[in-house]
Amino acid sequence: MDIQDFIKQLNQVQELMQKENYEEAISLIEKLKEVETESDFNYNLTHRLYQLDSNARSLFNQQKILENINKLSNTYDSISFQELNSILQNEIKLNLSIDILKREIEILVLRNQLSCKIEKNNIVLNSS
Repeated sequence: MDIQDFIKQLNQVQELMQKENYEEAISLIEKLKEVETESDFNYNLTHRLYQLDSNARSLFNQQKILENINKLSNTYDSISFQELNSILQNEIKLNLSIDILKREIEILVLRNQLSCKIEKNNIVLNSS
């Protein structure tokens, strides 16, 4: 793949992310990572690829966490990070460490996507 095609595909990843189609974006990123290891692209392109990879995975995690927390908030007033992590692992095969899960939830709160309180190892979902 030449550099122009690589750049075009990186731009396509960004478009997919803007459309919140993170799974497809991650799939394309994986293909681009294979190309990148076999090529000699400049640092800026490699950096952009891995930055998009990190961002797409984080946004994918946040999307799935938010969907599940919204469902759970109908049943739970609060839930521990361990319980939530177990549910995410069992129901949607999302395997995160507790630290990553906490970070993703904190980002959702900062982005005003999720309204909850974090108290020690629990997420208070219905904090009205």
